[in-house]
Amino acid sequence: MLAGAAIAVTGTAVMIGVTLPDPAGADDTRRGPAGAAAATGPAPGERGDRGAQDGESAQGDGSARNGGSAAGQAPEPGVVEGAPAEGEQGIGRDPLTDGELERVEKLALSPSRFAAGRDVEGDRGLQHLATNLSEIQPSEVDDAAPPRRAEVSYYDYKSDELVTKTVDLATGKVERTGVLKGVQPSPTPRENREATELILASPLGEGLKKDYQDAMGKPLTSADQLWVNGGIYRVDREERVPGALAKCGTHRCVRVTSKVRNGPWIDTRDLVVDLSARTVGRIG
Repeated sequence: MLAGAAIAVTGTAVMIGVTLPDPAGADDTRRGPAGAAAATGPAPGERGDRGAQDGESAQGDGSARNGGSAAGQAPEPGVVEGAPAEGEQGIGRDPLTDGELERVEKLALSPSRFAAGRDVEGDRGLQHLATNLSEIQPSEVDDAAPPRRAEVSYYDYKSDELVTKTVDLATGKVERTGVLKGVQPSPTPRENREATELILASPLGEGLKKDYQDAMGKPLTSADQLWVNGGIYRVDREERVPGALAKCGTHRCVRVTSKVRNGPWIDTRDLVVDLSARTVGRIG
């Protein structure tokens, strides 16, 4: 179910009131929520806590011992210890390190396989979807140090195939390759953005542009002006399907939910983008 499923559809692109709660991750960043609670002070055991104790002993006055500061002096800032350096190679079931992610994505595709594919924008190369730590095999469950593997998944927009590669992180060997048709994992932020750009370039995007103009008093010219999320659309789950979307499921099709950055929702759920054919259709 899409993030905007609670929104009633009342037109081609109907603006929704600002009283709706923001979705998780709709903080206008690509990496998810960044709003952590403000710190009230270093936790016990941190350097800031120890530094305060050392400063109290050195000053030797009552105001420092009572948590105050000398008259006319601002309190010294706490000291926050930096995160430790991330190792190039993780251990056991540790999350993949940045070094491992970079290495495995280079190892997964041969130059010829990369050059033969096309990404979501139609450029040379496959569209990267995800890289995850692989599950250990049943025969390795009792091993003291089972092999550490990563699975990389791509979508080839030229052949409409999901391509997966399993790589042994210690040896760099590609152990397994899978190529599947008709399997459609959730779209990536890059794919959602491209779907939105195609909507804006289509005559069916005029309702979205009009609602944005009414809400913000300025034209909508780029997907960067919106927060967008998307889900896969498949014809085998629908009763009535427009001809322009008949291949969705075999083709990679996305149904986008949109929201003005720091503003209201705009309902675009009746628009579906066939990313493989680079066309836009309307349902409902």
